[in-house]
Amino acid sequence: MIVDGAARPRGRFPHVKVAGGFAYVSGTSSRRPDNTIAGASADAMGTTSLDIREQTRAVLRNIDDILAAVGASLADLVQVTTYLVNMNDFGGYNEVYAEFFDETGPARTTVAVHQLPHPHLLIEIQAVALIPRGGGDD
Repeated sequence: MIVDGAARPRGRFPHVKVAGGFAYVSGTSSRRPDNTIAGASADAMGTTSLDIREQTRAVLRNIDDILAAVGASLADLVQVTTYLVNMNDFGGYNEVYAEFFDETGPARTTVAVHQLPHPHLLIEIQAVALIPRGGGDD
């Protein structure tokens, strides 16, 4: 399912796939619907500034919006896999993640990757949520 109001996928895949009572969220970044990237800016000299905290917040909000389209929310997540371009960003990512979840939250794996589809992306998260009864379409 492609979710209205979300940044369009950069390929032939859905934002989310519902099957067996679960919502499988494709890798999601901090990209906005207008293709700008939250947590990425450039000054007048062209120097780029990338903020892992802002990007992490934006990714989790984007996932929440995608889940809402199928009747779920971040509270329904059971598993997340996070891809970081640089493990030096782990502290900032972990700090923001703790604003959304505690030890009762989803199971989590975090891995380092060589790169993501845009040079300004520091993080991408893939997730699985259990859709509450009465939400979503199987």
